[in-house]
Amino acid sequence: QDMATSSSSQRIGVVGYGHLGQYLVDRILKDGAALGLTLAFIWNRNSDKLKGLVPNELILGDLSSFADRRCDVIVEVCHPQIVKEFGLHFLSQSHFMVGSPSALSDPDLNQKLRQAAQQYGRTLYVPTGALWGGQDIQRLNDSGALKALFIRMSKHPSCFRLTGDVLSDWTEGEGRRVLFRGSVAELCPLAPNNVNTMAAAAVAAGTLGFTGVQGEIVSDTALSDYHVVDVEVTGPDGFSVHTARRNPARLGAVTGSATYNSFWNSLLG
Repeated sequence: QDMATSSSSQRIGVVGYGHLGQYLVDRILKDGAALGLTLAFIWNRNSDKLKGLVPNELILGDLSSFADRRCDVIVEVCHPQIVKEFGLHFLSQSHFMVGSPSALSDPDLNQKLRQAAQQYGRTLYVPTGALWGGQDIQRLNDSGALKALFIRMSKHPSCFRLTGDVLSDWTEGEGRRVLFRGSVAELCPLAPNNVNTMAAAAVAAGTLGFTGVQGEIVSDTALSDYHVVDVEVTGPDGFSVHTARRNPARLGAVTGSATYNSFWNSLLG
C-alpha cells in the first residue's frame, strides 16, 4: 500500500534540514494535508537553524526521543552516520526511508537493517533520487539477467564533498579529471554525500551489490549548470542500455534540482 494513501494521515519525521530536508518539510507543510501526510517532527544537528523557519512544536531537540512523536515514516536526509547510529532504532518504531543509502555499503549494517525491518514488520525504503531507470535495473536483476552495471557521476569540482584532500587543488578551467573508478563499495566512504545515486543502483542491482556495481566520479569545470549521470546496464547476449541524465544544479550544490521532485514522489509511494 502506498505510504500516502491510507485512510488516516501518515505522520512523517524528517531527519536533516539541508536543501533536501527543507524542500520536503516545505512540501509537507504546504501540500501534505491534501495528500494524507502530517509532519511529526524535524530534527537538525544544529537546531538553531530551524528557529523561525518551522513551527517550534515540530522541532525535535534530541533525536533519541524520536519515538515520542509516534511517526509512521522517518525520512533521513542528513548523513550516512545517522543511518548507522539510529537506523535500527527507527525501524523498531516506524518505516524508514534512507536518503543516504551510501550507508548501506557497509555489509554488516545493510544486513542488520534488513533483518530489523523483517523483525518489526517495517519497510526499509531507498528512494531513487537521481537514478534513472532504477525499476528497470531491479526487474533485470530479479529475472537473473543483469550481468554488469556501471555508473559515472560528473560534476563541477565545487559540488563534491570528498573525504581527504583528493580534490583540494582544483583550479577553474582545468577541465575533466577522473577522481576515482572502482566498486561502489570502495567509492561510498570516499564521497558519502555524493554517491547516493550509485548506492541506490547497488540496492536495485542486488545480485551485483555494492562490490559488483562499478562507479566513477569525474570532476569537470565545464559543468557549471548541471550534474551528469551516465548509467550503463549490461544484460545477456549483447543486450545493453546506456542513459545520460543532465540534472540542473547550481555551483556548489551536492543535490541536483530534479532530484528533489524525485525524492518527493518516492515519499508519496
